[in-house]
Amino acid sequence: MASVSIQDLGLDRLSLEDRLQLAEAIWDSVVREVESSSLPEWQLTEFKRRMENSEINSKVPKAWELIEAEALAKVRK
Repeated sequence: MASVSIQDLGLDRLSLEDRLQLAEAIWDSVVREVESSSLPEWQLTEFKRRMENSEINSKVPKAWELIEAEALAKVRK
């Protein structure tokens, strides 16, 4: 697959809020695809391992809304 930049797709012209919403939508689509088991078993196993590892290693889990609000607050300063 050829590398595509956000500039190639015109995503750099979106507001920060729109890009954050898009990132969330993309991640949600990845989760749905993984849950539908369209991945080979070894990839599904690795995905689950990495998700569990990220959840275990996170110091303080934060809701997406909080992360988004913090990012937007930094930009608006």
